[in-house]
Amino acid sequence: MPKKSKQYQLKHKYLCKPRIMPQTLKRGMKVKDLVDEYSRSGAFNAGRLAEACKLFCYMIDEDATIGLTLSGAMSPTGMGGILMTLMENGFIDFIISTGANLYHDLHFSLNLPVHQGDFRVDDTELYRAGIERIYDIFITDEILLKTDKFIQDVAHGIAESGPVSTADFHYILGKAVLADAPLPHLSFVAQAAKHQVPIFVSSPGDSSIGMNLSYLKLKGKGIVVDTDLDVLQSTAIIFSSKKNGVLSIGGGSPKNFYMQTQPTLAQILDINKGGHDYFIQVTTDAPHWGGLSGATPSEAISWGKIRSKEIKNHVVVYCDATIAVPLIASYAISERKPRKKKYLYKHLPDYVTHLKKYVKK
Repeated sequence: MPKKSKQYQLKHKYLCKPRIMPQTLKRGMKVKDLVDEYSRSGAFNAGRLAEACKLFCYMIDEDATIGLTLSGAMSPTGMGGILMTLMENGFIDFIISTGANLYHDLHFSLNLPVHQGDFRVDDTELYRAGIERIYDIFITDEILLKTDKFIQDVAHGIAESGPVSTADFHYILGKAVLADAPLPHLSFVAQAAKHQVPIFVSSPGDSSIGMNLSYLKLKGKGIVVDTDLDVLQSTAIIFSSKKNGVLSIGGGSPKNFYMQTQPTLAQILDINKGGHDYFIQVTTDAPHWGGLSGATPSEAISWGKIRSKEIKNHVVVYCDATIAVPLIASYAISERKPRKKKYLYKHLPDYVTHLKKYVKK
């Protein structure tokens, strides 16, 4: 048999995937059907979205400890409802967010209306009317002040004598929403407390929650938020997990705070787990600007943040999160049964103790 030419071998290497055929749309299609069409095409970001849907399901099948990072201000769009559904099904085990997402999430539970707006407006007029704009979303001064008061009342009533992590404070905040807010079922902060899902904020001073806690310190009534505890608790979660992965919505500080748990183990504590097992990012940032949001998985591999594998264990979807995340979540809900919740918050003290003992050895 004649030896195959190098050109033939290269063609076989690169043309081994299925042919692309025109997509088929039918009446009554479900999310799964649409994602399957994306997968059969496999092209551009529809193809990446299909990969993300299937990788997220694989993370669930492998019983990975799944983190979710949330940048920007996604909660005013109503995305908190998607997070609640994922938590209820056991598909999210802990969250790392900007403070803005938690602050604006509280509006819904306090029955403070968040309105559809328009970005083609006169912002000077909005200012005179006491209306704040988040792109095409409108909220009012009154909403902000009432939310501020709720946070201050909760923080003022905390009897903690020592420092707390952001996960500790947000658990207390979520419990207060469950107990005192008129519509607690509309808050993902409250439901995270209910399901013992820790919520970390990587930059706690960079939000209205941090502003309110700072105000209380001026009055001599503040609590101490120790971000070192956040680093220890989040790292301890990864240390105690057999497999772990993340759905990163956007990028920025929440994404890096999750990713740094592996270098904390390997670089600082000399415990090399080889990187995170699975990584999904939905972003509109581009990597050639060098920005953190657009940092590619291959770059993260060079830092030991993501495990280098033969199988496809990471994907970046370049898409508006308000479009892509509902599709990923809907696909998972339709294709996988609820799994047993991990209730990580109540295990945090044990995880940190376990990590400390290992380090001392």
